[in-house]
Amino acid sequence: MMRNFAAMMKILGIIPARYDSTRFPGKPLIDIQGKSMVQRVYERAKESEQLSRVVVATDDARIFEHVQWFGGEAIMTAQEHQSGTDRCVEAYTLLGEDYDAVINIQGDEPVIKPCQLNLLAFCFNDDDCEIATLAVKIKTNDILFDASKIKVVLDNNHNGVYFSRHPIPYQQRPAEEWLANHEYLKHVGIYGFRTDILKEVGRLPPSTLEKAESLEQLRWLENGYKIQVKLTEFDSISVDIPKDLDRVLEILNEV
Repeated sequence: MMRNFAAMMKILGIIPARYDSTRFPGKPLIDIQGKSMVQRVYERAKESEQLSRVVVATDDARIFEHVQWFGGEAIMTAQEHQSGTDRCVEAYTLLGEDYDAVINIQGDEPVIKPCQLNLLAFCFNDDDCEIATLAVKIKTNDILFDASKIKVVLDNNHNGVYFSRHPIPYQQRPAEEWLANHEYLKHVGIYGFRTDILKEVGRLPPSTLEKAESLEQLRWLENGYKIQVKLTEFDSISVDIPKDLDRVLEILNEV
């Protein structure tokens, strides 16, 4: 059943931010042209007209205090969480307030666009939407064959069928011809959850496919949950290593 207006929805944005990243320790606090990365993500999220509230969920006092310093809202969560989704589940529980949906906003994507968050929020006008995420068309072979860039295939109802680090589907033709003969999609790692579904997936144990590909969303698919995928024109830039900041600075300097 479709709701009449997205404004009726009460949607919480949660930004998981941990200090001890394996490849880039302390990256939420890294300076990017005078603002920390977590501040940039927070401010972008606050620009979304569809989010009723935005909080940073962290396990580190330095991040917690920094968010309060720039005027944001933060909540302390446990250190042992293995994923941002797990941290979102705890943060939602600790806040003790009811919401229709929760959007997990990656804390390492400082140039995320508010319109992308709005697009996810609109998915929950449909009461049947359980989980929602985004994808963008792949335009280069560098992205298509990069195992760090996650690919997704959809069914006719725009639900995710499978996510993989490999290019999917496989074609029986030279690899340089693949993009010319099929539209490939790159997953944009922002997730929205109906709140009852968020609590359910937070209790699921790691699955076989998840372990094989190291992709959390495969756990949800293996357990029968539907992931609605909306197409966006904008790719997000995830800062996984210091070199990724070069592309972020390029984008900021284009504005």
